[in-house]
Amino acid sequence: MPVSDALRADQQLLAEVVRAAGELGLSLGRKKDLQHWTKPDGSHVTEGDLAINDLFEARLRAQRPDDGWLSEETPDDPQARMAKRRLWIIDPIDGTTAFMEGRKEWCVAAALAIDGRPVLAAVYRPRLEEFYAAAAGEGATLNGERLALPDSTSLEGARIAGNRKALSGLAHLGIAADPSGSLPLQLRLAYVAAGRLDGAVSIGKRNDWDLAAGELLVIEAGGAVSGVSGEGYIYNRPQPWQQGLVAAGAKRHAALIDALSA
Repeated sequence: MPVSDALRADQQLLAEVVRAAGELGLSLGRKKDLQHWTKPDGSHVTEGDLAINDLFEARLRAQRPDDGWLSEETPDDPQARMAKRRLWIIDPIDGTTAFMEGRKEWCVAAALAIDGRPVLAAVYRPRLEEFYAAAAGEGATLNGERLALPDSTSLEGARIAGNRKALSGLAHLGIAADPSGSLPLQLRLAYVAAGRLDGAVSIGKRNDWDLAAGELLVIEAGGAVSGVSGEGYIYNRPQPWQQGLVAAGAKRHAALIDALSA
């Protein structure tokens, strides 16, 4: 079902801002004296993360002031955002460590969720000029080419990325485990949508801004995404995180859920 005219305008705005954010990241990433800090939770933030977040605030949030807002680099106001049907979910840089170190495994990701579910998404990997996009009911694309992920009921030889805790529970099934320590969650999900990975798994709490855009990519490419118990994601709840991740083609997703629950 085609998106509405209003959502079409949102889709165009989202694509423009995410591309601009990626270009800004490329420019800042060339600095030899890139400033960076350690957050209280031990994660890193750079001047690039903050500058890109400012760009999103100025070019997206300012044009949609009546919508809710959730960004990794903006203080969260659960009461304010939960009062809104529409929520923008932003990760200015997913893969900040790679960005700091001048590596290519980082991206800019953003999604629009309505009534708790993503309806528009964009993930941009500017170092490789890869732009992933999705709209609910209209499919997912990579640089304009439609994505359709392969699927199978078998896990034998399946390329599954994830954290070691999740992968250890699948090792006996003959998967081709890919710890993917340097690949952030949004790119893992984009790779599943593009068929570069057969699945992605993770155990533990995962932030909404690390998931929302990539989830829609996988779903619109024909796959399935859920928590490790098989529960679907609902965004714009008091806590901005989900319990684990399982993403794959629909058949393989079911097999992974069964295996992780065993």
